[in-house]
Amino acid sequence: MPAACESVLEDIEDIVSAEDLKPHDRQFVRRNVFPKVRKRNSQKNIQTDDEPPSDSIIPGVQKIWIRTWGCSHNNSDGEYMAGQLAAYGYTITDNSAEADLWLLNSCTVKNPAEDHFRNSIKKAQEGKKKVVLAGCVPQAQPRQEYLKGLSIIGVCHSVRLLGQKKDNGKRLGGARLDLPKIRKNPLIEIISINTGCLNACTYCKTKHARGDLASYPIEELVDRAKQSFQEGVCEIWLTSEDTGAYGRDIGTDLPKLLWKLVEVIPEGAMLRLGMTNPPYILEHLEEMAKILSHPRVYAFLHIPVQSASDSVLMDMKREYCVADFKQVVDFLKEKVPGITIATDIICGFPGETDEDFQETMKLVELYRFPSLFINQFYPRPGTPAAKMPQVPAAVKKQRTKDLSQLFHSYSPYDHKVGERQRVLVTEESFDSNYYVAHNPFYEQVLVPKDPLLMGKMVEVDIYEAGKHFMKGQPVSDARVHTASINRPLAKGEVSGLTEEFRRSLQNGTNWRAQPSAEIPVKTRLSSWMALQLPWQQEGGGVKILSVSLALLAVLVMFYYGGMKTEL
Repeated sequence: MPAACESVLEDIEDIVSAEDLKPHDRQFVRRNVFPKVRKRNSQKNIQTDDEPPSDSIIPGVQKIWIRTWGCSHNNSDGEYMAGQLAAYGYTITDNSAEADLWLLNSCTVKNPAEDHFRNSIKKAQEGKKKVVLAGCVPQAQPRQEYLKGLSIIGVCHSVRLLGQKKDNGKRLGGARLDLPKIRKNPLIEIISINTGCLNACTYCKTKHARGDLASYPIEELVDRAKQSFQEGVCEIWLTSEDTGAYGRDIGTDLPKLLWKLVEVIPEGAMLRLGMTNPPYILEHLEEMAKILSHPRVYAFLHIPVQSASDSVLMDMKREYCVADFKQVVDFLKEKVPGITIATDIICGFPGETDEDFQETMKLVELYRFPSLFINQFYPRPGTPAAKMPQVPAAVKKQRTKDLSQLFHSYSPYDHKVGERQRVLVTEESFDSNYYVAHNPFYEQVLVPKDPLLMGKMVEVDIYEAGKHFMKGQPVSDARVHTASINRPLAKGEVSGLTEEFRRSLQNGTNWRAQPSAEIPVKTRLSSWMALQLPWQQEGGGVKILSVSLALLAVLVMFYYGGMKTEL
């Protein structure tokens, strides 16, 4: 790197040369300086603190649009990123056209998801938008050609920047759970109970991004659930790459966690379990059946089988056989009557024969899964399955079509017409014509758009059924349960900030405390300049701004300065 000047300074005083003004000369000059009166700017030209220029490079004044693809774990990551950026002062917008920067949170599970991600990058560049890339794609493959020249972060940005919580050298979970977030749905809290997994499936790219199993301590998860209920949440989703493997790295297990969580679920609220692979649920079947029978836990479990051929499962390195999957399903169906079992199937995995595929068809015909995720196999770069002899594309497509036709040949809910069901209303339907509720088996029930029903548990009479839903009419004299005495946060409000923190934002004063369940207010830009955010802990502990916040603020500053950042 070229030197800033030719000569080397031996002493700081050498900066002053003989030609520079002496102190008495500066005093003389001051006496001959007269103030110049300027005319005041017109009111229309005054830039207020509340509305800084949109092209400013000062962090915290731009509008950011966030798009997330993939699983509920990835959606939880997106909620945390949005919350931390909003807490720092950025405006999170739903309008991509008005945003100054696009934050694209990617998924690497399948080719189509990455294609959408790549197309969004191109669209952002064509629209002259600044781009920050996050999620599993840049984490697993940061050197891809189409990522070059862009600011990228992965799913482990907080680990590399700030260090991860460890116990005797073992990492505990991922980023802190008490960081601010903006829930996509203020009524639903998504809690990641662990990151990574214990498997090494030959087709999986997510393992490259999320790594090995790292579980959060039970007490931290319970605290997060309590805070969520205090903020008006009425439904909690537990998520991870494999919830069944929870706790194996820290000397506990999933049933122990669930029993602790059940203790803090208020009346009128529900808990939904995430995906679990068969091997890790087998040894806990008795306890899981009891938990799934609890009135505040949905009788629902997502158990991906992927194939009904043992030879294909062996090539996938799934670490179970079809008999194991059937044992789990049969046991839970017997002990938890009416339980919903959802599963995944991959069509056209390398080496899958027609006989293998027919075994899968028979399995679907036997259990008639009400929720079935059908995936045509796509080889992911860098995975062992990508190097295996591939099934012809036409064959994969036909098998996917045949399985889809079988799935749509039966109606899982027709026999429920005329039933009276208890449902929890949590969201609006895609067509905006109904509210969406779920019964105790996490089956979707559409109800009338009555604002009084949102966030409530009500009884309905089922009068119609479709392939993926039922329709229900609320019972007029039925009791309505409200999950929390606190009102839910408004859409876009930040979770996890205290009342004192809000006052510090308004007054521009320093802050030093711990987060809790309160709601922030919109703040002047000037307030941010002297602000210390609430996750700064004294005395040899972690002295951090906030996880993604610190990184993304730097990225925005550097990017608006025309620089590329890669972390």
